[in-house]
Amino acid sequence: QVQLVESGGGLVQPGGSLRLSCTASGFPFSSAPMSWYRQAPGKERESVAHITRSGDDTNYADSVKGRFTISRDNAKNTVYLQMNSLKPEDTAVYFCNAPPLRTRPYDYWGLGTQVTVTS
Repeated sequence: QVQLVESGGGLVQPGGSLRLSCTASGFPFSSAPMSWYRQAPGKERESVAHITRSGDDTNYADSVKGRFTISRDNAKNTVYLQMNSLKPEDTAVYFCNAPPLRTRPYDYWGLGTQVTVTS
């Protein structure tokens, strides 16, 4: 069965850092581009970061650019999101996502991990 399991969320003060991990199983991880999304209460889910299969290219939402870094370790079937200089508006549930492919026209999603940025 396909699983995406996030970890590393928690409570942090503004300006602090967290490193999220997402460990995947049940599909060919190294062939899959990966993304992080987040959703705050009452708001739409939004894309935060994206990384290519090999990790050779990334892109970010403007709101996190320069503060967040997505990376992956294909040997560990894991994608990471390093979050620095955190702001209260970063508070959300963060979801790991494997976007649709030509050969798999549907998403895979993790269950999410809570990130709370507050004084």
